[in-house]
Formats: sequence, C-alpha cells, structure tokens
Amino acid sequence: MRRRTMLAAWLALVTPSLAHAQTDLTTLDDDMVGPRTQMLVLGSVHLRERKEFKGEGLEPLLDRLAAFNPQVITIEAIGGEQCDLAARHPTVYGEDYCRSTDKARAATGLDIPAAIAGVNKALAAWPKNPTSAQRRHLAALFLAASDPASAYVQWLRLPAAERRTGDGLDEALAQTLRELETRNNESFQIGARLAATLGLERVHPIDDHTGDSHQLTDTKAFGEAVMAAWKTDRTRLEQAIAEQDRLMQAPDLLPLYRYINQPEVSWIYAENNLRGPLRAQSPQHYPQIWVNGWEIRNLRMVANILETVRDRPGLRVLNIVGASHKPWFDQWLGQVPGVSIVDAQEVLK
Repeated sequence: MRRRTMLAAWLALVTPSLAHAQTDLTTLDDDMVGPRTQMLVLGSVHLRERKEFKGEGLEPLLDRLAAFNPQVITIEAIGGEQCDLAARHPTVYGEDYCRSTDKARAATGLDIPAAIAGVNKALAAWPKNPTSAQRRHLAALFLAASDPASAYVQWLRLPAAERRTGDGLDEALAQTLRELETRNNESFQIGARLAATLGLERVHPIDDHTGDSHQLTDTKAFGEAVMAAWKTDRTRLEQAIAEQDRLMQAPDLLPLYRYINQPEVSWIYAENNLRGPLRAQSPQHYPQIWVNGWEIRNLRMVANILETVRDRPGLRVLNIVGASHKPWFDQWLGQVPGVSIVDAQEVLK
C-alpha cells in the first residue's frame, strides 16, 4: 500500500493531469503470494566534491541505516562487467572509462572476467566464519574485478592486525585499500562501511553509462548547449543548494540527508535537470538528446538494482545514489511488481 501511495503522490506532482487514459499496472500485485522486496533509496551528496566533509559526521546517518538492516546495498559505481565492455570498445566509451586494474592484475594474474568468475566462485562456497587469509584473497579478487568498494568491505571486516599483505594482496594493493579509508566517496564512507558493520560481504555497483555515451561530432557544442539550458530559472535550485551547503557544515550530517531526501527537494532537482533542457532552443536538439541519455541511464541503473535481487525476492535493499537520481529510482522501482518503496524520511527521522 505504501508503494502505491508514494507513487500516486509522485505522479500527482509530475503529471497534474493525464492527457489520456493509461493502463495502470500498479495493482497487479495486490493479491500476490510471497514476500515483497523493500527498496530504500537514499539520495546523497557526492562527497568527493566536498572538501569540508568529515567521516565522523556520518555516524548518526549510519545508525539510522543500520536500523533498517539492509541485506543488499547498491552504490552508484560502474561494475567490472561494464568496465571490461568499455575497454573492448574504446572508440565508443573512451580510453579512461574506468580506473585501471593493472596493479591488481599484476598481483593476481587475473583480468576482469577471470576475477569476476573468481569472486562468484569464492562467494558461492563462502564459509560462515572465513579466515583472514580468505578475506585478503577475496579483497584482491574484488580489486582485480574492478570493484574496489567491495574489496574495501573485506578490508574493513579484517581485524586491524590482519589488514596487511598476503594471499593475493601485495603492498601496492594493500596501500590502495588503506587509501580508501580516507576517500571522500559515499560508496566507501556510507556503502562499504555500513556493509561491513552489518556483516555483508560486498556492495553492488549498479551505475550504467552505456545509454548516455553519446556519439556526437561536436561534443564541445553539446556540452555548452546543455549547460546553458541548465542555467535557466535556477532560483529554487540555488536556494536548495544554499541550504545543502549550510547543512554540510554541521558536525552531524543526518539533517543534511533528511533535507535532500525530502520529496519537495527531489522535485527541485528533477525540475532543474529536465525543465530547462526540454524547453531549450537548439538546432541540433542537444539538450533533448541529453535528456534521452539521462532517462536511459536511470532505467538501466534501476534494472541493475533489480538484477541484484532477481533470484532473492523479499529482501531489504538500500540504494545509495546521487540525490538527483532519487525521484527516478523511487518512481520506477515503485512500479515493479512485488516491490515496495520504503519512505526515506521514516528511516531517517
């Protein structure tokens, strides 16, 4: 019931009146048998952009999220399979689509596909009480699979004295993991830390740029047109940004996350993303092309989330994503049969 109520409220905001009757699929699961999957979407600031960020300010937020007790955590990061795809098609995705895994490959002897197979094999036979050697080995596999956040989960789950080289981790990889401890990124500071606290073995990267890697001749003109479209009528957005900046200065960041996860703030971000580009005049329709890519990206990210629980209905899932994606995630996940959207405000209160 909560899922349909939230969806109805969202549709009332974005579509005050429907131009024609539409088939409503949201009631098809009213009499379903079996557990419902609980989806919590946490909109986040991108911490790497905030020099004033201090990790201890996240503790109250982490406490609220731990009380929700997610069994799956997804993050806004590109997974190894897509990184491998991009490396095989550099003319489509560019030469630096993902971070290099050369150090991990040198340490383990595994390319990304082989490392992913190694991760899957290890987790399929993962014991209830793994040894430190097994955790170090799995961390090395995750790094070779281009999944550093999951490698960091394993690193955090090691006793402090066991966070060292060995079992596939050479000094270069161990140093990489040490550096992640101070990396200002919500995937590590929220996702990985929470996963380790809850006894999870990994996080799931679900970002996807296969649909917005635009093949355009004049990328400079494209970027300029989109930026110009975004600059129109930013009054409400600037007010929201100012409030976000004020809350970012506080020693406790829970009020910041309460603020940016409010439906009305989500609407401001959504409106700025799309209204300007959809109204912009462009002979090449560049702003509208950007909107197409944005929509595809969000759709594929949502599909990637669903894939993490496809074979495990009824789990509690936390999705950590940039705040501008939250309204799309809530809307589309809320339409999926057997899925209920969890009210972020209730979790964070």
